[in-house]
Amino acid sequence: MSDTLANRYPRSLRILHWVRAGLVLSLIAAGWTMTGLPDAAAVKFTVFYPWHKSFGVLVVAIVLVQLAIRSQSTLPHPPDALPRHERVLSEMVHRTMYLLLIVVPLMGYAMSSSYTESDGVFFFGMHLPELLPKNDARFRVFQWLHSTLAYTLLGLIALHVAGALKHRFLDRDRSADVLPRMF
Repeated sequence: MSDTLANRYPRSLRILHWVRAGLVLSLIAAGWTMTGLPDAAAVKFTVFYPWHKSFGVLVVAIVLVQLAIRSQSTLPHPPDALPRHERVLSEMVHRTMYLLLIVVPLMGYAMSSSYTESDGVFFFGMHLPELLPKNDARFRVFQWLHSTLAYTLLGLIALHVAGALKHRFLDRDRSADVLPRMF
């Protein structure tokens, strides 16, 4: 594949992609860590939860900026060397990841907003309004959705990375390599 600008994503999208990727993987690791800590561990509520919430809101903001940039940009088309089923799968994975990158944090917000013992959602020190009434039964539904959809997102991320690595290292046609488009 030629490494011309026409075959690469705009620089702003490439930067935001990698920043968002690092944040999302860190949020998943923090989520595992904080939910595994006993409630008696003060760090769970003084460090992990507040930072997890702040960075979750930041991910939504980044995704919205990415979507705005994408709507105003000429984006590279999938390489012609990719079989049709791989192009369709790639498109489905990307669209679903973008959807989940918004829905998963919103379910986290809904959890914090509805939990009776929650102090709400802070975005790096700024208190965000709680739009949902306190209701622990709804909290449990939002908690299940947040967790289940986060694992779904993680699975899609793994598929996304595996696809990029497959095209880079296993495909015989070098023009199927999509990785340079994001660097």
